[in-house]
Amino acid sequence: MTTTARTEPATARRGTGGPPLWAPALAYAGLTVAGVATFTGVRPGAPPAAVLAAQQAAPVSGAISALLLFASAAPLAVWTAAVFQRLQVLGVRVAGPVIGLVGGVLAAAAVAASGLVAATALAVAPGGDAGVAAALAQLAFLAGGPGFAVSFALLLAGVAVPALVLRLVPRWLAITGTVLAGVGVLATLSVAFLAAAPALPVVRFGGLLWIVAVSVVLPRRRHRTTAA
Repeated sequence: MTTTARTEPATARRGTGGPPLWAPALAYAGLTVAGVATFTGVRPGAPPAAVLAAQQAAPVSGAISALLLFASAAPLAVWTAAVFQRLQVLGVRVAGPVIGLVGGVLAAAAVAASGLVAATALAVAPGGDAGVAAALAQLAFLAGGPGFAVSFALLLAGVAVPALVLRLVPRWLAITGTVLAGVGVLATLSVAFLAAAPALPVVRFGGLLWIVAVSVVLPRRRHRTTAA
């Protein structure tokens, strides 16, 4: 006689899937949105004089934006580590989670670097050197824009692809993550072509919403049904 028994991987029996993912995801989302809302700079590629004028006109809001941007790196790094551990508990033993871990760490580093460079630009703005102001603003953009996008794309792909193959999250959500990862790769073209810059907010805010959604639906344990 054949019966059906429900079993769990040994890793799932030993743990509950690690810390909740929604807490660092919401912290990252809140800091990112607040940082963008307080940003008072000019668009990439603006004349140096315009960049300097913008930095001198709103030093307080600029400093707050840089601080929030820098602070957002911490919860992003925490979420990266937590989702990596969750995928391990769920029995994902492929390269995807490791790729996601590397991408998330690099993305957090890029965000932190962008915030620090932006703060440095504000500190030297009173000196009135438009060339230095423009150079620092460009560096902050490159780190927080295409530098972040390509790293964040690795994080999204590293989580979305295993989740799609193993059906850990709804299929549409996993596919959305892979599409956003592709947009992140395309956004790196903005290093040389500003025409690709509109892809940057797509991957930043689309990916932000995606990791919040994944944090809610990704299971803490993986149950398997086998025939005994």
